[in-house]
Amino acid sequence: MSQADWALVLTIGIGLALRGLGLLLGGALRPDHPAIAWASAVSVATLAAFVTLAIAVPSGLLATVPLSARLAGLAAGGLAFWLLRGRLLPAMAAGLATLLLVRLVAG
Repeated sequence: MSQADWALVLTIGIGLALRGLGLLLGGALRPDHPAIAWASAVSVATLAAFVTLAIAVPSGLLATVPLSARLAGLAAGGLAFWLLRGRLLPAMAAGLATLLLVRLVAG
């Protein structure tokens, strides 16, 4: 095995171990425990950072989509999420449909 293969195996192993420890810890703690609240806040902040980067400084194929289309998709998805009281899948579909529509009209 090459060094890159060992690095990949080590990364997968560490990820699985951390996930397993998280499941054990999460199962032992009450839902209102401060550690669970902290983990939830960190996960939401991380997701927000990734979404912000994808919109503000996209890479790959997303970089070909105009900023106006990305912002319109974000706004439509956020509005749909709010109107549908937290239903994620329809909100994502609304955001994606809006992004594609604005891209077709603007492009």
